Amino acid sequence: MLVRDYMLKHPIMIEPHKRLPEAQKLMVENNIYYLPVVGDGKRLLGMITPPRLAIPPERLASLDVWEITRYLSGLTVEKVMLKSAELFTIGPNATLEEAAECMIRNKTGGLPVIENNVVIGLITDGDLLIELRDVLGAFEPGWRITVRVPSSRDELLLLTRTIADNGWVIMALGNVRAPKQPDHWDIVLKVWGCTRDELMKAITNLEGHEVRDVRETLAYSYVNAAT
Repeated sequence: MLVRDYMLKHPIMIEPHKRLPEAQKLMVENNIYYLPVVGDGKRLLGMITPPRLAIPPERLASLDVWEITRYLSGLTVEKVMLKSAELFTIGPNATLEEAAECMIRNKTGGLPVIENNVVIGLITDGDLLIELRDVLGAFEPGWRITVRVPSSRDELLLLTRTIADNGWVIMALGNVRAPKQPDHWDIVLKVWGCTRDELMKAITNLEGHEVRDVRETLAYSYVNAAT
């Protein structure tokens, strides 16, 4: 999974000489948080985010409403943007894990995607959450089961073979080291084609495999939960 396949291609961008109200309008109308600032040939110069649009409190206190409007209209994007030297970027051939690590390490939620010094896309923490959802098969109907196993190559093989030998389908799979138990792994699977009792019986018969959670998910359950 590479950045180029999950980034927003052709993001909305703005030029540095544009007035600040124009940047605000673009961000509000398009419901975006990151607005790359580019020069000739879409060369990255900076980035506008909502915090960059805020008037400093000490400045705000000294202005009336008309002065605030006049102050904002007089500002250009170049004056308030994060400069390119302050930004973290990523290339299109980087992995999603590398993008996530860069965001976490640098406490940012969005990365311009750069190729040959040209902005070709934008990837955000929202894109990574969408991919996490898809990797774990959130919208696929079936049984979502979390199994804690000893840290051994054979344990994952045993678990997946047990499911396959029963004729069931693994629709998604992910695994991470168990919290506070570095010698164990938590394996999350989305399994289709069985009942809960059948799945539980098959897994609990495996020595050293601890079922931490099991629940049914339906294709529409997440949509309904959000409405």
